[in-house]
Amino acid sequence: MDRHRKWTCGLGTFLLLVLQTLTLALEVPLDLPQPPTITMQSPKDYIFDPRENIVIHCEAKGKPHPSFSWTRNGSHFDIEKDPKVTMKPNSGTLVIDISGEKAEAYEGTYQCTAHNDHGAAVSNDIVIRQSRSPLWSKEKDKKLVVQLGVSLVLQCRPPAGLPPPIIMWMDNNFQRLPLNPRVSQALNGDLYFSNVVRGDTRTDYICYARFPHTQTIQQKQPISVTVLENNPISERKPGFMMPLGPSSTKMVLKGETLELECIAEGLPTPSVLWQKDGGAMSQSASFQNFNKTLKISDVSEADAGNYRCVANNNHGSAHHIIKVSVKAAPYWISAPRNLILAPNETGILTCRVNGDPKPKISWFVNGVPLQNVPVDRSRKIEDDTVILSHVQTGSSAVYQCNASNEFGYVLANAFVNVLAEPPRVLTQPNRIYQVITNTHALLDCASFGSPIPAITWFKDNQISIKNEDAYVIHENGTLEIHVAQPLNSGKYTCIATNNLGIKENHVFLEVKEPTRILKQPEYKVVQRGMRTVFECKVKHDPSLIPTMTWLKDDAALPDDGRFVVGTESLTIKDVVDGDEGTYTCHMNTTLDHDSASAMLTVVAATPTPPIVYERPDPPTDLEMTGQKDRSVELTWTPGDEHNSPTQKFIIQYEDHLHQPGVWLNLTEVPGTSPTAQLQLSPYVYYSFRVLALNRVGYSDASQPSRQYRTNPAAPDINPAHVQGEGTEPGNLVISWTQLSGFQSNGPGLEYVVQWRQKDVEQEWSTKSVANVSRYVVSGTPTYVPYEVKVQASNDYGSAPEPEATIAYSGEDVPLTAPDSVQIMVHNSTLAEVHWEPVSVPSVRGKLQGYKVFYRRERGLHDAAEEAEPQPQQVQFLTFGGNRSEGRLPGLQPYSLYSLHIKVLNSKGEGPASTSKTFETPEGVPGPPSFLNVVDHSLDSLTLEWGPPQHNNGRLAGYTLKYQPVNSTSELGPLRVMTLLSNETTIVLSSLNSSMLYKFYLSARTIKGSGPDLSEEAFTVMDTTVASRQVDIATQGWFIGLMCAIALLILVLLIVCFIKRNKGGKYPVKEKEDAHQDPEIQPMREDDGTFGEYSDTEDHKPLKGSRTPSNGTVRRDESDDSLVDYGEGGDGQFNEDGSFIGQYSGKKEKDTHEGNESSEAPSPVNAMNSFV
Repeated sequence: MDRHRKWTCGLGTFLLLVLQTLTLALEVPLDLPQPPTITMQSPKDYIFDPRENIVIHCEAKGKPHPSFSWTRNGSHFDIEKDPKVTMKPNSGTLVIDISGEKAEAYEGTYQCTAHNDHGAAVSNDIVIRQSRSPLWSKEKDKKLVVQLGVSLVLQCRPPAGLPPPIIMWMDNNFQRLPLNPRVSQALNGDLYFSNVVRGDTRTDYICYARFPHTQTIQQKQPISVTVLENNPISERKPGFMMPLGPSSTKMVLKGETLELECIAEGLPTPSVLWQKDGGAMSQSASFQNFNKTLKISDVSEADAGNYRCVANNNHGSAHHIIKVSVKAAPYWISAPRNLILAPNETGILTCRVNGDPKPKISWFVNGVPLQNVPVDRSRKIEDDTVILSHVQTGSSAVYQCNASNEFGYVLANAFVNVLAEPPRVLTQPNRIYQVITNTHALLDCASFGSPIPAITWFKDNQISIKNEDAYVIHENGTLEIHVAQPLNSGKYTCIATNNLGIKENHVFLEVKEPTRILKQPEYKVVQRGMRTVFECKVKHDPSLIPTMTWLKDDAALPDDGRFVVGTESLTIKDVVDGDEGTYTCHMNTTLDHDSASAMLTVVAATPTPPIVYERPDPPTDLEMTGQKDRSVELTWTPGDEHNSPTQKFIIQYEDHLHQPGVWLNLTEVPGTSPTAQLQLSPYVYYSFRVLALNRVGYSDASQPSRQYRTNPAAPDINPAHVQGEGTEPGNLVISWTQLSGFQSNGPGLEYVVQWRQKDVEQEWSTKSVANVSRYVVSGTPTYVPYEVKVQASNDYGSAPEPEATIAYSGEDVPLTAPDSVQIMVHNSTLAEVHWEPVSVPSVRGKLQGYKVFYRRERGLHDAAEEAEPQPQQVQFLTFGGNRSEGRLPGLQPYSLYSLHIKVLNSKGEGPASTSKTFETPEGVPGPPSFLNVVDHSLDSLTLEWGPPQHNNGRLAGYTLKYQPVNSTSELGPLRVMTLLSNETTIVLSSLNSSMLYKFYLSARTIKGSGPDLSEEAFTVMDTTVASRQVDIATQGWFIGLMCAIALLILVLLIVCFIKRNKGGKYPVKEKEDAHQDPEIQPMREDDGTFGEYSDTEDHKPLKGSRTPSNGTVRRDESDDSLVDYGEGGDGQFNEDGSFIGQYSGKKEKDTHEGNESSEAPSPVNAMNSFV
């Protein structure tokens, strides 16, 4: 490099780019000084298990070996002051022992710095967080009562864990609830019913949450659902349960997974379809949850747009638009790479990133922000580029580039190592490379030096190798030979040179012959008990040691002495039925391999000598006789059939003139006929060969016959698929399928194209063309029929006269507009339009129909709407064919419309007709815009409402209907009120307290009332009266308690009566002393237990009054517990009923607890089986 050259800015930039390219792959040998490089670090987001130690990885290399320090939450982290924190030797990895400590005390943001005498490298910010599985908040049992056919949502709403839990719904038996198009689980875990059916009634809808890091499972309180059938909901069109409204938005980051969800209700159950407006969906898009969830993995900017989910059933459809925007956390386009520079050299570091929003780039030197380090005149910063000019020894450093936006950051370290080192070659000297002929060879010359060494190659110490067709010298010094040949074998020398010295290295290339199987194993049919031999003769390079392996049905040969593997054969002795199969010969060397297979068929043994069935030998002695222009007779001598009769002969031909080297089947004849009459084509140079076929297979092909040339002739056929059409006004394009050379029948093949206007007295126009498949006729009238035909000809004549095909010349847009437009208004939403069709010549093309354009100009409610600022969008209907009338449905009542008509052909639309206007009459109004109950009292309710969005006429007033609803959902008498059009509120008094009322409100015009808008509301409960009505004697718990006490007294009386009648006197104390039973202990009066029971004649203890000596009640042998199915005894149910315990553990029961034979279903096993 010329260090004294003065260069302009443009030339300098070019040199810097070249320098950067050359240094991309350089690695500094570890015996040379170099700044630190981070080789391993923990992920940016590290969630730890509080039961295990925290291990934060930080490994680095450098010379001298780096030392390490840490920051925590931006401040120095003094490891020596915390006995729970240790750093691994010769490493920066931290191990934090959190046993007996509060794990959350070590949460925070950590960053590792590796530094030595030449610089400092930093890790990413590593956010350490403890995994959490909070308990479910306590809640009351939910009992839901719904009508048959309504939609329903069962909320799960698990506690927010870290990471979030996995949700599933199960029953009391820990069986997963079945999901289907009607019942589905949303991404947030809620359970959605598009409509409920009778079978949905159950008391055990239970939501389970599994927290993967802490390996715990929690359950929500069971939800009871009762479906009533006394007032089923009728069928209805779909509506969306989630998301709500006509549209919603979703933001996703580039590279993440996008999940869109639409859950619809309706009866019958709707189906859900997805579309992307204005484009196709990503190839990675998949549909899940019965088509309710759209999932796109690895999102890119192209996935942004409007996604439409459409729900359909036989009553209609609904749609929702989700507007997806794609943002991006910073990502690398080109991260900065390490630079190795010699003193006084110049280099650049580039930090090219992208993201949305555009990332902010910050530079650091040895972990210190660039603005806080001393000024260095050799360093220049240009946004994403650092230019280092004329660097000096001792200026080595590690540069950090940090690119961040609101969604994240990327950080890269790149060192600048200033060294002055002579070249060294890192590739092992005298290395031998071996390759197979006709494969490519790569000879390495890895080197290092500063300045970067230049690499040159020599062959056999004298031939200088340059970049040319046979050789390529890569930037890293590797020499590539595209197609190695034996002459490329020899000694190669690579020389690395810079201004501090020169170093050479020698390698050797040996190009070997390929391994090929010359004689393949052949199909064998062998009798049981006989012997057979498969041959496999191989050619290989003499210097390579081959290894032959035989396989049977792609597996190793049976371990049986009957199988003998020879040098080039496999012998099977005393063949049995199990030997039948496919045998494969594999020949392997250290560089390549080859293989071939053959089948063995085992047949029953017969007393006759064994018959060997093989493929027939090829036919011989091919002779041609009876030569004619279009035929010849071919005869041959059949080869040996090898005990299997020939089934047929296949005759093939080669056309040396048109398709040399290609053999095609011509005909076939029975295996009993060694002759064939061959039908030939003119102008073909034929050679024939014959193959024989028997039950074993095809023979090899016979030797080709002598060449037989047929004489040229006129073509036999004309081109196929002749057609014509106009592509623009004034032209006609005639096209056809060309004949092949075999079909040409002679030299000088041409196509005679003819055309004339149909039904017009004129001569045919003719044009001869060659080697094309179309011809364009110009200057034709607009859209008129033509007769066209294409005839083949050559130097020896023409093909038969072809039949004419009808084609039309190019179309143009119509000239005139429909006339006499008349409009008849049938009702407020339907009008009928009539017009006079245009003349056929003025269409100037194929008539497609008429297009009626109409637009609502304004409403007719009052004069203020006469100048509506923004008329509605123009609508249109197309009526196909030669129509003269059409109907316009879906009009808006009481409106002024304008209308015009255009005729339509394949080229486009004609001019518009004169605009006409018409008015639609009044109709019934739409529903009120809202109906709210705003004030509740004991005997009155206040209603507010809004006028309809569409009056559809002059609003005459409102009709209010209301009726009470009792506790059994029975409706009371209906009351009707008529209200004025300017009223929007009313107070209803004299109502019953604590009563549900249902209201129906509709608007009226002179055409009648519109649809009702309904609402329900309660009057306020009279708490004084309610409190007086509570009577303890009618409470269920009080009655149950009294019944239990009465039953207990009756049992005690019966027991006492029985004991008394038996007689005798047995003091309890004496009996205990006599039996010495440790489980029997006296029952004292002072603690409310029985001591002795006696009368004048009898003292006996009551049977069944014993308790165990340890004060606990023994569990009956039929009892079982979910604790038995956890790991050890940790499993338990909390106060809120949630199960917490090890879900991956094995069931362990204490043997003294009694039951070892029965096993209740485990929630742990059930959850694991579904995850």
